[in-house]
Amino acid sequence: MPVDVVNEDVNSLVKNLNKHGINFEGQTVLVTGGAGFLGSWTCDVLVKQGAKVICVDNFSSGQMKNIQHLRRLNNFKLVKHDISQSTSFNEQIDLVMHLASRASPLEFAKFPIEILKANTLGTLVALEIAKKHKAKIVYTSSSEIYGDPDPAHVPTPETYWGNVNSVGPRSCYDEAKRAGEAFVTAYKVQHGLDTRILRVFNTFGPRLRPGDIYGRVISRFIDQALKGEPLTVFGDGTQTRSFTYVADTVEGMLEAAWLPQALGEVINLGSSVETRIIDLAKIIRKLAESDSKIEFRPLPINDPRRRCPDVSKAEKLLEWKPKIGLEQGLMRTIIWFQRKST
Repeated sequence: MPVDVVNEDVNSLVKNLNKHGINFEGQTVLVTGGAGFLGSWTCDVLVKQGAKVICVDNFSSGQMKNIQHLRRLNNFKLVKHDISQSTSFNEQIDLVMHLASRASPLEFAKFPIEILKANTLGTLVALEIAKKHKAKIVYTSSSEIYGDPDPAHVPTPETYWGNVNSVGPRSCYDEAKRAGEAFVTAYKVQHGLDTRILRVFNTFGPRLRPGDIYGRVISRFIDQALKGEPLTVFGDGTQTRSFTYVADTVEGMLEAAWLPQALGEVINLGSSVETRIIDLAKIIRKLAESDSKIEFRPLPINDPRRRCPDVSKAEKLLEWKPKIGLEQGLMRTIIWFQRKST
């Protein structure tokens, strides 16, 4: 296994996109939240293809180390800015990828206002930039807009309206993403903007922030397993999630940004394989060769019982489906965590 799993995955991703005629060379792409998890991977691929990338990030959750290697390149520009505040650019922008937002459940209680602003005011700023430059805009929404879906709507299609508590502990993210979608739709209707809304399900891989404090289940389990600490499972662990490796998610995002048939569409991006959290803990413990015990803690309020997308629309419109299986992706992520800590 190569030391730089990110670089290997980015090269493979670029090759796959080029093979299908998807290449942003010569275009100027604005990536909000470009130093974050998904954002930095997106910047990597676009820069490698020869696009001019403007990365906007205020580093509230993004990390400089994710993009440090890009700063010496002529086709990459970093702008430190909070996208919820108005801004403008002299360059002619062809595509806006709006990815900026904290996304960890354990941040919802600490930064609810910032999360609301990133997905409402920030989305408005991104839309105004796209409008001014007559650019495409891709809004990365979330599976969280579905809330806790009733069993009859799992796997969950894009036509499901959701089951969300507007005043619950997750509302700052759930409702902000829903409002963001409404903003995007309004600009499509009123200004004829070229919009694409992507409802991204649980994504994992290298560059996830480590540790329990951030609340991402895979990074928490890996961090705990490598340290020999107990793996903390909320509830009884029978709740499910659908996990997609980051390279697959980014490939789907860029396909949606490129392909004309995605114009104006709302598309789920995620794995159709449902995994129980207790099973995820056991898989990570095995792959990390860890002796960590599993400890159970109370289930958070409004924590969704099931998460599984209907991805038939992505398969039809984008000819997209995840290529990297859960264990393969977890192994790559574990190796990245191991080498990051040495």
